[in-house]
Amino acid sequence: MKKFLMIGALAFAATSVAGTAMAAEYYVVRDSTTKKCTVVETKPTSMTTTIVDNGIFKTKTEAETGMKTTKVCTE
Repeated sequence: MKKFLMIGALAFAATSVAGTAMAAEYYVVRDSTTKKCTVVETKPTSMTTTIVDNGIFKTKTEAETGMKTTKVCTE
């Protein structure tokens, strides 16, 4: 009985971790060369592209709306 409870608990934990890892994130980033903002799905690793302000969102629509209201992106 304990073995089945342990397997169930491990399966639940694995599902929870996998769900968190698969949650999409969108970033509003600004290219330092072109001074333009864009929405991307992966966290920037380039030195010329940086996340602006609070530029991490759960949906692409939220990111696009956030980009329109971010001062550095509308200048």
